[in-house]
Order: sequence, then structure tokens, then C-alpha cells
Amino acid sequence: MALPSPNLDDRRFQQFVDDAKRYIQQRAPEWTDHNVSDPGITLVETVAHMADQVVYRLNRVPEKNHLAFLDLIGITLFPPTAARTDVTFWLSAPVGDPVRLPSGTEVATSRTENEEAVVFATETELTVVPCELEYLVMQHGEKGAVDRSSDLAEGGDLLCFSESPRPGDCMLLGLSAAVPNCAVALTLDSRVDGVGVDPRQPPLVWEAWTADGWAACEVDRDGTGGLNRPGEVVLHVPGGHTPSRSGRREAGWLRCRVTEPLAGQPFYTTSPTVRSVEAFTIGGTTGVVHAETVRDEMLGESTGLPGQRLRLAHFPVVGDVPAMLLQVTGDNGWTDWDVVGHFAASGPRDRHVTLDAATGEIAFGPAVREPDGSLRQYGAVPPMGAAIRVRRYRTGGGRAGNVARGAIQVLRNSVPYVAEVVNREAAKGGVDGETVEEAKARAPITLRAQDRAVTLRDYEELARRAAPETARITCLAADPDEHGAHAVRVLVVPQAVTDLGGRLRFEQLVPDDALLERITDYLDDRRLIGTRLAVGPPYYQGVTVVATLHAFRGTDTEMVRQRAHDALYRHLDPLTGGAQGTGWAFGRPVQAGEVFAVLQRVPGVELVDEVLLHPADPLTGKRGDPTERIDLEPPSLVFSFDHRVRVIGGQE
Repeated sequence: MALPSPNLDDRRFQQFVDDAKRYIQQRAPEWTDHNVSDPGITLVETVAHMADQVVYRLNRVPEKNHLAFLDLIGITLFPPTAARTDVTFWLSAPVGDPVRLPSGTEVATSRTENEEAVVFATETELTVVPCELEYLVMQHGEKGAVDRSSDLAEGGDLLCFSESPRPGDCMLLGLSAAVPNCAVALTLDSRVDGVGVDPRQPPLVWEAWTADGWAACEVDRDGTGGLNRPGEVVLHVPGGHTPSRSGRREAGWLRCRVTEPLAGQPFYTTSPTVRSVEAFTIGGTTGVVHAETVRDEMLGESTGLPGQRLRLAHFPVVGDVPAMLLQVTGDNGWTDWDVVGHFAASGPRDRHVTLDAATGEIAFGPAVREPDGSLRQYGAVPPMGAAIRVRRYRTGGGRAGNVARGAIQVLRNSVPYVAEVVNREAAKGGVDGETVEEAKARAPITLRAQDRAVTLRDYEELARRAAPETARITCLAADPDEHGAHAVRVLVVPQAVTDLGGRLRFEQLVPDDALLERITDYLDDRRLIGTRLAVGPPYYQGVTVVATLHAFRGTDTEMVRQRAHDALYRHLDPLTGGAQGTGWAFGRPVQAGEVFAVLQRVPGVELVDEVLLHPADPLTGKRGDPTERIDLEPPSLVFSFDHRVRVIGGQE
């Protein structure tokens, strides 16, 4: 931790006044009026106030020196990061022409009495491409594809799959155009008798053809119950959707494929049939970022001297800093300059600048006196009088952008044919900028590690530096039988925002491949030779609490039950749970007695009658036998899964 700064003078205003009054009694005993109304006392208080300000500035000298030392060892504040998510723009009705949403289209959360609206902007242009169905092709098992488009036009009932469906049977739909990043509605008149599948979980998968092969589509809703009845299926088509030719048929292909049933999942006994199919585009999805884009900002003119520094009007800068486009005027008009991390590899002709994202300060290359007495220029220097501007950069970010799923509902820019907007997943990745106190605490660790990973603590700190948006990172010595000798295991818990009901979904706690790859690459360059590195998520042990409570007389039992549920989910939370509210500790067991105490503190609860714990699998939903203690391995975290609370009302 940082060394404490000494207090050079601990006297304050009132002490100065009291000392002055004591001196007055000693040196001028005839001065007897020491009230604040006396002009002399007023003069004393004025001088005391000035002395207090001098002492305050004097005591800040150690802090200034501390910051200067941090600057000497290269400690700079980490800038904030901006939250990102995908939003879907829903059309008011299918249209015949493409609907284009330009980059920078703004959407926001709803403004309330207590909270300001959180504004997001699209990162790329989105085109909602209209489409219609052109081909219907059936492919049953290993048989060749059969075009049933003409049969569909005649209105007959067509088997979607084989008479006795088998995994691999497909129904292909050819669209008039590829619809990347679009939401497509398929209206199917499907009829079948005694199909035997669970309409809530049919053994089907919808896919779209991309340059890399078939990619899964996200099913927004399935009103057909697995092609079991007439209805509408809404699919979110992946961004790589591209037209493809099958024989003489060129179209943007979608397909519905029968999959292997899961354990206990009912399967088709008879193939469903389809009588009519319609396809049309009803929306599109694109990424948004919690940041404001600033364009064409003039910074000033070059002095023609090395090491010139300029400051952006808006900071901190978020996003991909090297993508910021800085330009300088020259003989051939505006020329682009690149943002680099440092000038160590910059020559005197390289158009390089550095950017402090936290303060918005842009610096041109310095001139350094070499040991032989020569002067070396690191990075080019713009000619004197040259205008300097920034074409674009983003500012904003912070934790405020981590909004829940469904919170973004306001379209700030008017776009024709767009009726509403919504984020289907929570925005994540927003982190506040580092404070000076946090930088002081980080400095000793940085000095000790020297940008190399040796101890487990080094791995943790470097992993946080590689991915500051993660919620929790811990490092353990890996099991030699599982990961080999000299192995280090880094456990990553991604940032997750609870849904509006305050619940976390299991898939929110699984880090994506891009995050794990970024941490792995960063640590791989800094680990010791011979050390094995394993980066991944922890094991999540699902826990189901089954409890019986008695409420006080006259208390609303439903409200007490809801409060008990909230208390359980809040306490058994991998991110914010535990006794300290900082997340459940890795490997900490769950005990019924602790849960008993949590429920007893719920307002309205008179008596906790029974508490049982069930280990559960968050993926399959299976629960184990009741117990009073669930032990967790060191690389494990707890996850709340489907708690059951019964509340018995008090007698009137």
C-alpha cells in the first residue's frame, strides 16, 4: 500500500485565533474585549484564515511529490471504458425498400425522477433489407435436396421432414436477398397430429448460411411450438448471412434442422406439415456504445518545437484510442498522424503522437540528448503554424452505461418506419476511470511486478490490467493432474448486470472467447518460461434453497415471500453476495445456518421454520438431495438457482 503522507502542520483556523488571543492577554493586558465584534479580533481572524490556507497548501506538498514520483515511474491513470451492447430496431410494418440507420444514431434509457437518461450511439451503419420467400427445399437424411416451391404454391400439406423424423432432416427456406443482422418473421401454417414434442423445447435449430458455413440464428419467439401449430417464428439472422447458389437457385438461405434430443427431451413421432410460408423483415440489430462521438475539433497551431502538448476539449477518451484520427496541415493538405503508446520506436520522420486517454492530452515527439552529445528526435515535429485537428474521437464511458436487459427503449433520432428499439441483453463493459488514490495503491504492485508475472498476485494484477471491465479475477495454482506441472489457473468472472427483477442468468457469468483470448495473450507475453497458463471461468455450483417461514400476524405473505427471495438471491450472488457484499468468496461453503440468519432478518418474518439446501446444476436444472452444507472446491463460486420459499401467515 502507499506510504502515509506526513501532516507538516496540523493547526487550523480556530487554533490560530485562540493562540493570538492568549498572546494578546500576555502582551497587551489592557485589551479586554475579545468578542468577534471587536475590529482587532476581526483583523486576527482574517490573518488566521490566511495562515490556515498557507498550512493547507503546505500539507499538500507531500501529495504533490508523491504524484511526481508516480509520474517518474510511468504510472498513469487508467481511463474509463464504455459499455456496449446490441440493440434491435423494430419496424412498424414490413417495407419494400431498405431502411438505413446511419452510424451515430442515438438511443437511450427512459429518464426518471431520480436518474438521467443513459445515451448510447450506434457504432456502424445498419441496413434493414426487405425480403420475401422464393424457395422451399426439403432435405431428408442423406437424400438429395428436393425443391417443393411449386407444391407449396398449390396449397398442399408438405412434410417438413421424413415421415419418421430423424436428426439431420432439414427444411430450407430461400429468401429473395441476404438479410445480415436483420430480424426475419416467418409465418407458417403448420399442422400435425400427435407430434409428441415439447412445444417449449422442440429438438430444432434454426440456422443461416454464411461464408463460414451454417451459423445458428437466435430465436426471438416461436409461436408454432416447434412447427406444431400455425404461428410465427421470429429469427435474428447473424451478420455473416450471404446469398448462396444451390443448383439453379440463388437465395439467402435459412434452414430448420432436426437435432439430437437431449436427455429426457421428447422427440418427433410424426413429421409436422406446412401448408403456407411467408417471410418478411421486421427489424435489425446493431451494436451501440455508451459514448459520444466528437468530430472535427480544432486543437490549435504547431509551434514547430519538439514535445508540444495539446489538450482535447472533451475527455476522458474511450474506445479504441489508435482509431482516433489526428490530422495536420501540410503542403499536400491534411495528413494523418498515428496514435502510439510511446516514442521508443519512432524515428524523426514518423508521424506519431501519444494520447493520455484520462486527461485528453496529446503530445508530439520529444528531442532527447544522447550520451554522445547528439540530439535525437523521437517522432516528427509539425512545421510551425500548421493547423492541428482531430477528425473524430469518443468521450464518455463509465459504470453508468451498464444498464439492464430491456432498459434501452428510447429512440432519440427520428428514423422512418422504426417503431421501437430495445436491447435484448444487458450492456456491459463500462468501468469508471481510475482515481489518484487507486493509482497510489497500484504503484507498489507495479514496481514489484515490473510487467512480468511471477507470483499468483502478479497474474491477478496483470489480468486486471488486460481486462479492467471484468468483475472478478483470481489466480490459483492449478491441479498438476489436470493442467500439468507448473500450471497457473486464472479464473475470470465477467461483468454482469441483473435483469429488471434483480436476477442473474447463468449465461451472463460465462466470459466470451474474445475476453479470455485477450487476457491469455497479455499474460502469455509476461509469464515465466515453463509456466503453463490456463484462463477460463470458475466452476459455478448451483444452490437451491427450500425454506418454510412464518410471517407476523397481518403481514402480506406474498410480500414477505418476495423479500425472502430477494434476500437469498442477494446473499448467494457471485458478484455482490457474501457477508461483505463484494461477491461470494471462491471455495467458501454454503451452510444452512447462515441462510437461516439471512431469512430471519427479512422484514415481516417472525420465525424461520426450516431451511434445506439442494445442490443444483444450472445447465440441466437437476437438483440433488437436501443437505445442510454444500462444500465448494477452491475454484468454485456459488450460483442461486430457483429458490423455493413457503410463507405461512400469522393467525388473526
